[in-house]
Amino acid sequence: MYSILKAKNGGMKKEIREFLVNMLEIPSPSKGEDQVAEMVRGKMQGLGFDKVYRDDAGNVIGIIYGLNDSPTVILNSHLDTVSPDDSKWTRHPYKAVHIDNRIHGAGAADCKSGVAAHIYAAELLKRSMLPLKGNIVVAATVTEENGFSVGGRNLLGKTMPKLGLEPDYVILGEPTGNGLYYGHDGRMEIDISIEGNDPFRVDDGARELYRDLSGKIASHDRQTPVDLSCAEPEFSVSEGRRHASIHLEKKLHYGEQPAAVTDWFKHEADLMLKTEKALAVEVRVVENERKLYGGERVMVKRIVNAWETDPYHPLMARARQSLNAAGCIVNTGKWRLDRPGMGTAGGVIRNEFDLPVIGFGPGEENQAHRPDESVDFDKLLDCVYGTASIAHGLAGIPVFGWTSDEI
Repeated sequence: MYSILKAKNGGMKKEIREFLVNMLEIPSPSKGEDQVAEMVRGKMQGLGFDKVYRDDAGNVIGIIYGLNDSPTVILNSHLDTVSPDDSKWTRHPYKAVHIDNRIHGAGAADCKSGVAAHIYAAELLKRSMLPLKGNIVVAATVTEENGFSVGGRNLLGKTMPKLGLEPDYVILGEPTGNGLYYGHDGRMEIDISIEGNDPFRVDDGARELYRDLSGKIASHDRQTPVDLSCAEPEFSVSEGRRHASIHLEKKLHYGEQPAAVTDWFKHEADLMLKTEKALAVEVRVVENERKLYGGERVMVKRIVNAWETDPYHPLMARARQSLNAAGCIVNTGKWRLDRPGMGTAGGVIRNEFDLPVIGFGPGEENQAHRPDESVDFDKLLDCVYGTASIAHGLAGIPVFGWTSDEI
């Protein structure tokens, strides 16, 4: 089996490279994925996927059906990229180049190489004629950057039921350097609003609260949530009332609930301002309206939930076994997300839809959201092979004893 996969994978090398380069040369910022989505849909159709579908959010879904209704494995990567700062790039972000075995371009690591790996992993299983017991779903989703997962929610909440498919496992193509990742911390954005008729009381109260929060951050008070940043108050007047706003960003650790965090800040604000009865205090998660490229408008809370799949879950165990059997190096870990604006759809998939999810992608996390972003082409080829091996391990029929009728 694995010799067949390796041989077929090597034969697709030029095709995979050309596909990734073509994707990288199409700008696809969040809410602007239309053109690259059409290209991906055309590629899936050209490769002969059993069904290719574009949902209301703009996600592109390609399905290879197995003999049975289950298990269903979703290979999920996103089409959107951060908008590159041209002034920091030494080459044009949308003119993909292949230098020293690395392909450079905006989204090379995060996450268009993941899209390429997933499409061609499914194609590799097709070309190798390996029988499938269950279904392989390749989902190229939209509006995923920053981890708010608008496209992912639509995929799992609306599209999969509409297609009559019940997912069992999800594999993310986010940057892991071909490691098996099983979780990460999260983050949330909060606004504390203070209002009153007396501008002096509002200003004094807001500045006092800001000093208190800033002081506790600096002193690492054990009763204060850690990994917190706090912006200076901003002031405005509306309908004769003075308004102050303090913006916070808080790191969320696994098991830490956003509601509990907002309750803590409300308690802290009330405690600090308890003598100011005339002030109204509100603590809320920041929420923005987003218009998808298809025209749909959605409200998005600025929360990236922390998540974790048990490292001993059958999904992780089977993925390790499959990679070992395929002769791949197996490294496990978690995403660091050590820079603002980073996240994955894993929190939505694991916490909101209760699905086991892991990451296995060719990009490297330290390349994501960086000038001159690039991906190692050999890692991309290895990821195609590794992903196909994992997917077959989860949804395939063991190769010993199969007949041509099963193919």
